[in-house]
Amino acid sequence: MVTLYDVARLAGVSTATVSRVVHGQERVSDATRTRVRRAIEDLGYVPDGAAQSLSRGRKEVIGLACKERDTVYDALEEVGLLYWDQVLRGAEERIRDTGWSMLVSFLHANDTGRAQRDELDALSGKVDGLLIGEGFGSAEHIERLAARVPVVVIAGAMTEQAADVVAANSFSGSTAIITHLISEHHKRRLFHLDGPSDAPDASERRLALHRVLGSNPQCQLIGSARGTFSVRSGEHAGQDLLARYSGDLPDAVVCANDQMAIGMLKALAVAGIHVPGEISVVGFDDIYPAGVSDPPLTTVRQPVRMLGRRACSRLLDRIANPQRPATLDLLPTQLVVRASCGCPPGAATTRPAAPMSPAKELRQPNV
Repeated sequence: MVTLYDVARLAGVSTATVSRVVHGQERVSDATRTRVRRAIEDLGYVPDGAAQSLSRGRKEVIGLACKERDTVYDALEEVGLLYWDQVLRGAEERIRDTGWSMLVSFLHANDTGRAQRDELDALSGKVDGLLIGEGFGSAEHIERLAARVPVVVIAGAMTEQAADVVAANSFSGSTAIITHLISEHHKRRLFHLDGPSDAPDASERRLALHRVLGSNPQCQLIGSARGTFSVRSGEHAGQDLLARYSGDLPDAVVCANDQMAIGMLKALAVAGIHVPGEISVVGFDDIYPAGVSDPPLTTVRQPVRMLGRRACSRLLDRIANPQRPATLDLLPTQLVVRASCGCPPGAATTRPAAPMSPAKELRQPNV
């Protein structure tokens, strides 16, 4: 078995220096830190903290690593942090009776891939297992991490093979909301405000859109834009849409999340465009402002707190049994119908989205 001494010998440093790098401590130059990490990767060394958790004992600590996607904060942008707040609360509910603790690490999406890998590497040496948010760490790095410590990815890609994934069924929810627009409101010309390219849930929502349109040849996607899941990016997309389609607006805008949908509503309101009279707008997530926006937003509710609770349960199971096969756990979503799609104003109605998955041929999910 590769030891701390082997890493120190290959890197040409002391064992104390290797220990400081493994545990994310300061007082190590960048060049030395890089040399030690290269030796760790070359030798396949498992940091001593992780090895102890798998053999001689436990730290009784799990880690949660997630990232923020926008540096410009206002009241609405900070609402986006409630997603991870609810995930955290769900995870804490699960570990509360065990007496375990949690280390939480936020990193911004603009940080380099190297910085993100360093953050995960440092965290992995301090915990018994890791909960990793979507888009935080490449598939290759997650595979390397999963060889060191138990890992569960929250809202990760359905095709992830190296680690457990717990996610809301974005494909099912998006299918329900787009079908609602087409079948009940006879929308034919759709515009899509997509999410970040590295967000697996945005990919599933995009796939659902194309699947539904493929089953409805009378409908067409007349255009699309990419946002960052922020209100600000939704506003910018709304302004661009108005410039491109000023004389012939689409029937509906399908937004990959609520914050972008709220930004779209703001841009349309400034331009004097009536929603849903002239154009419908829908979102995804059902964050609190969705129900109090003007008009109230039709959206898809995902069980965010349950995501944290289920992910934590999966992680504790994997810590207890590291050799069990990786699983995909898809949690149910609900269509929340309000006025922005064209339904009558009033109280929201909620309908379960039929469970379905485009990835069954790749990996059997629990839906």
